[in-house]
Amino acid sequence: MPASPPAFPRKLLAPRHWSAWLGIGVVRALAWLPPRWLLDLGGAFGTTIAPLLRSRERVIRRNLEACFPELDAGAREDLRRESNRELGRMLGEFALGWFGSDAKLARLDVQVDGLEHLAAARAQGRGVLLVGGHFSHLELCARLISRQIRIAGMYRKMESAVFEYAILQARLRYADTMFDKYALRATVKYLKQGGTIWYAPDQDLRGKDSVFAPFFGIPASTLTATHHLARLSGAAVMPFFHRRTPTGGYALRLEAPLADFPSMDVTADTARVNAAIERMVREAPEQYLWAHKRFKTRPNGAPPLY
Repeated sequence: MPASPPAFPRKLLAPRHWSAWLGIGVVRALAWLPPRWLLDLGGAFGTTIAPLLRSRERVIRRNLEACFPELDAGAREDLRRESNRELGRMLGEFALGWFGSDAKLARLDVQVDGLEHLAAARAQGRGVLLVGGHFSHLELCARLISRQIRIAGMYRKMESAVFEYAILQARLRYADTMFDKYALRATVKYLKQGGTIWYAPDQDLRGKDSVFAPFFGIPASTLTATHHLARLSGAAVMPFFHRRTPTGGYALRLEAPLADFPSMDVTADTARVNAAIERMVREAPEQYLWAHKRFKTRPNGAPPLY
């Protein structure tokens, strides 16, 4: 069963938190809308606010130029516009993932493939690391896969105490537990006990536990946690693909675990993880979070991309 939600801290009732509670209220209200409305309204919202977010627009353009040099300018511009729409849809899909009812999620068109790989790993008594990427629907698809299998998650704590409390409480309604980056010992223990953890290591967090590994052919500062968690726990590392279909449904796929992982080479292992995430992105490039500065940390002597 999922862990018990955190007790409510009364200090969050202070007036300085009221604006954050208003934001939570708006997100909860969005979850009442039909999913098709969320996608349509979110896409329109993303298009409308894009001109106001000029710095993010520059980041998206630079990422697309760097990662898709084979596309002509027109094709990249189409991809940029769709990426903006996805940023708007992300808010609606987060709302649905956090606060949508089980009945509403049960009505979504969801296809899940590859569960036999998970069953095989469990038959061997192994834990599983489901490695995914930062797509607009990552939160929703984590909840959708939890309807099929028991999972826990790894996450970064939010700066807002209100959002941290409300979102953690929402996640713990369907997840076994949530581990932050400091809970290494608990994470390893959970995996050793045969647990399944979902997380996405595809952001540049400038941590000391990072190496440069290719992502779309570009050296990208990447967390080495996948290698270390697999080494310490014996868990299988399984790529978790998810994308929204043209009809508004969701296609989820678990691939066979990465063979002979981990190796003795942390950089080579991290490169394999990045290659799997790149394949995910190429299946649905418009749905990836291109607004993130994935290449903000550069190798010594390399010019900045942003």
